[in-house]
Amino acid sequence: MSSITKGKNHLAEIRRTLHLALPVIIGQLAVFSMNFVDTVMSGRLPNREIALAALGIGGAVWSSMLMFVLGTLMVVQPSVAQLDGAAKRREAAAQTRQALWIAVTLAVPYFLLCYFSEPLLTAFRIDPVIVPTAAAYLRAMSWGAPGLCLVFLLRFFSEGTGHTRPTMLYGVTGALLNIPLNYVLMFGKFGIPAMGTVGVGYATSIVIWLQFLMLFFYIRSHRHYEPFELMSRLEKPHWGEIWGLLKVGIPIAVAIFVEGSLFVMAALLIGRLGPVPAAAHLIAINFAALVFMIPVGLSSAISIRVGNAVGRGDPAGARYAGLIGILIILVIQTVGAVCMLLFPETIVRLYTDDSVIAPLAVSLLFYAAVFQYPDGLQMVASGALRGFKDTLMPVVYMVISFWIVGLTLGYHLTFAREMGPAGMWIGMIAGLSVAAVLLLRRFNHTSKGFMA
Repeated sequence: MSSITKGKNHLAEIRRTLHLALPVIIGQLAVFSMNFVDTVMSGRLPNREIALAALGIGGAVWSSMLMFVLGTLMVVQPSVAQLDGAAKRREAAAQTRQALWIAVTLAVPYFLLCYFSEPLLTAFRIDPVIVPTAAAYLRAMSWGAPGLCLVFLLRFFSEGTGHTRPTMLYGVTGALLNIPLNYVLMFGKFGIPAMGTVGVGYATSIVIWLQFLMLFFYIRSHRHYEPFELMSRLEKPHWGEIWGLLKVGIPIAVAIFVEGSLFVMAALLIGRLGPVPAAAHLIAINFAALVFMIPVGLSSAISIRVGNAVGRGDPAGARYAGLIGILIILVIQTVGAVCMLLFPETIVRLYTDDSVIAPLAVSLLFYAAVFQYPDGLQMVASGALRGFKDTLMPVVYMVISFWIVGLTLGYHLTFAREMGPAGMWIGMIAGLSVAAVLLLRRFNHTSKGFMA
C-alpha cells in the first residue's frame, strides 16, 4: 500500500472522490427519501399497521426486480468511464444506445411481476390480512417500472461521463414532487378519492416518469454531453455489443440481486409473524436503508474513479482510488452507527408513536447500527471491483455470504430458535460481515493483478 500512496496528495484525492460522490449521495438520499416519506405518511393512515406492513412487503417485491434491473444497467457506468478515460466518447454513447435495448427488455418482466403479484405474495404465506393491500400497491407501482429502467440507463451514462449532478437534480426534484402527490392521492384531496397505500404507488409512478423526462432533456441540451452525441441516432440491436454488456452486467445484477434478496426475504419471512413485527421491521430497515444511500453513492464514485484510471492506463491510480474509498466509508459509517445507538427512540418517533410497534422498532435499530461497517465496506469494495470490470467472482461471494450464511442463519434463529425479527437481523449482520471480508480480499487481489 505504501508504494501506491507514496507521493500522493491524499486530501486532493478525497476531494475529487467526494466531488463525484456528493451529488450521487444527495440524489440517492433524495430518491430514497421518497420511500422514507411514504413510510412516515402511511404511519398516519387509520389502518397504519396494515398500511405499513403492506408497504414493507410490497416494497420488498418491487425491490427484488429493481435490484436486477439496477445491476444489469449499472454496467453502463464503468463501460462509459473506461471509454471516456480512453477519449472514445462516441463509442461510449454507442454502447449506451445498445444498452437501451436491454432496458426496454427488462421493463416487461418488471411490469408483469408487480402487476400480477398477488399469487407470489400468497405463495410466500404472507399474512392474508396484508396481501390485498400489498398487491394493490404493487399494481399502482407497476406503471412506473418501465420509466425506472430508462431512468437508470440515462443516470449511469451521465455518471460514467463524470457528470453526477443530474443524479442529484432528478432525485431532489422527485422527492419534492412526491410529498404533495402522496398527500393528494393518499388522503383524497381536490375531489380525488382517498386511496391510502395505493395512492403511494400511483404517486411514485408519476414521479418516476417525470424524472425520466427531466434526465432526457437535461442530457439532450447540456453541453457536457455534446462530444458523446448520445441522441444523434438510434441503431438496431447489435447482438455482439449487447452480449458484451450483459457478460459484465448480468454478474453485477446477480450480485446485487443476491445481496438484496437477503433483505427482501427478511421482510417476507418476518411478514409471516404478523403486522406488528412486519411494521417494526419496516421502520428499522427503512432508516438503515436511508443511511445506506451514502455508501451506495460513494460506491458509484469509486467505480467511476477506478474505471477512468483503468481506461487511461493507470492501474496504480485505480488501486489508490479504491483505497481512498475504503478510508472514507469507515469514517462515514461510524457517524451512522453512533446516531442509531444514541438516538433510536427519536428515529422511531419520526415514523410512528404506536405503543406496540415503536419499542420493537427501537430494539431492531441496535442491529442496524452493528451492520453499518460491514455493509459500507462490502458496498465500496463492490464499486471498486466494478470499475475493474471484475464482476464474476463477487457473485460467488454474494451467494456464500447472503444465502448460505445470512439467510440460513437468519431463518434458523427467527423460527427454529424463536428469536423473532431479531434473529433475521443477526443473520443479515453475519452475511454482510462475510461479504465484506471476501470482497476486500478480492479487491486487493484484483488491483494488484492490474499492476503486475
